[in-house]
Amino acid sequence: MSGTQRLDWVSRPAKAVHGDVVVPGDKSVSHRSMMLSAIAEGTSHIRGFLEGEDTRATAAVLAQLGVRIEAPSSGERIVHGVGLHGLRASSQPLDCGNAGTGMRLLAGLLAGQAFDSTLIGDESLSKRPMRRVTEPLATMGAKIDTPDGLPPLHVRGGRKLHGIRYELPVASAQVKSALLLAGLYAEGSTEVFEPHPTRDYTERMLQAFGWPIEFSPGHAKLEGGHRLQATDVVVPADFSSAAFFLVAASVLPGSVLRLPAVGLNPRRTGLLEALRLMGADIRIENQGESGGEAVGDLVVHHAPLHGIELPEALVPDMIDEFPALFVAAAVAQGRTVVRGAAELRVKESDRIATMATGLRALGVRIEETPDGAIIDGGAIQGGTVDSHGDHRIAMSFAVAGLVARDAIMIGDCANVATSFPGFLELANSCGFVLG
Repeated sequence: MSGTQRLDWVSRPAKAVHGDVVVPGDKSVSHRSMMLSAIAEGTSHIRGFLEGEDTRATAAVLAQLGVRIEAPSSGERIVHGVGLHGLRASSQPLDCGNAGTGMRLLAGLLAGQAFDSTLIGDESLSKRPMRRVTEPLATMGAKIDTPDGLPPLHVRGGRKLHGIRYELPVASAQVKSALLLAGLYAEGSTEVFEPHPTRDYTERMLQAFGWPIEFSPGHAKLEGGHRLQATDVVVPADFSSAAFFLVAASVLPGSVLRLPAVGLNPRRTGLLEALRLMGADIRIENQGESGGEAVGDLVVHHAPLHGIELPEALVPDMIDEFPALFVAAAVAQGRTVVRGAAELRVKESDRIATMATGLRALGVRIEETPDGAIIDGGAIQGGTVDSHGDHRIAMSFAVAGLVARDAIMIGDCANVATSFPGFLELANSCGFVLG
């Protein structure tokens, strides 16, 4: 979308944010529930499905591969599974849009099929590295051709896959998930070790669909040759979407927000711990479980924040939330130091460079390092920033506008629809001044 349409925002200073904010369904769970439902036996009912461009792209790819998917209402999908070997070849390339998760996981899923496939993406996705997935898949026997390690991916079918024991050089839930999905089709066991534990959505969901799997933080192991059984999935609200509102209410005086039924997978909530270390007032109420995932209501009150040295152990559990954390750090009193976050340089944009450039344009003192940044908090001025088509950066600067001294003009915001449809309306409904 970033290559075909440009959408700019202006975020203005606000008085406070208040109310109940119901954020969309979790993107990671939505992707995975759609894929596993497609190759399960029987009919699965998904509720809370994220109606974003990324997740719809994944659904469209699966429909192209012969899966019947009904959408009786917004956020609801009925998926008629075709079984592990029931997908059919498509005569056209499979367009993942902006969805890096979709492309990397589908690479693993398609590596075990009898037919060839080509995965393509939009301008932004076409610049994202894929060797981190294609190389370990090749050690399993897959053959995936990729020009210069970038999309498109040409996945060759009819390959005999075998399980591997693989130690990830860099912690990545997407790479781990791609290997586990390929492992469904492999002979023997597929075992993945991580240098730091990442989110375990794929493992939990495979278990919910009846596939025997062993997993613990930083480790997962499964055997090929089983079957997936259809199940009903209730997708929790997306913590990454809630993150912008957690920061907004924390930094804007007089604010109180409640975010109901948010997914609280411990491998996802590093930002919650980081904000609390900075002095944020965030409580969890009505804790429960939905589809194997912890959920709860997040209640956040404004509180003065102070800079911290971010514990590196939290980094893998908040990799998508760093743009929001950078805004919190820019407002906090004192210095915040982030290390061990080199992964940010290969997201939808180089998020360290893009946030640093934007915050400097707003008068914030920030020094880039190879794997993080040093941010001296204080006042945020008005100005003009460019999100470079990165949805999370656009929304983070929208939060910055709440507490800036003047309006912030944010360029290239169209891709927000990939992860958070309706963000503009929801933000303005609770007190943002954004348009």
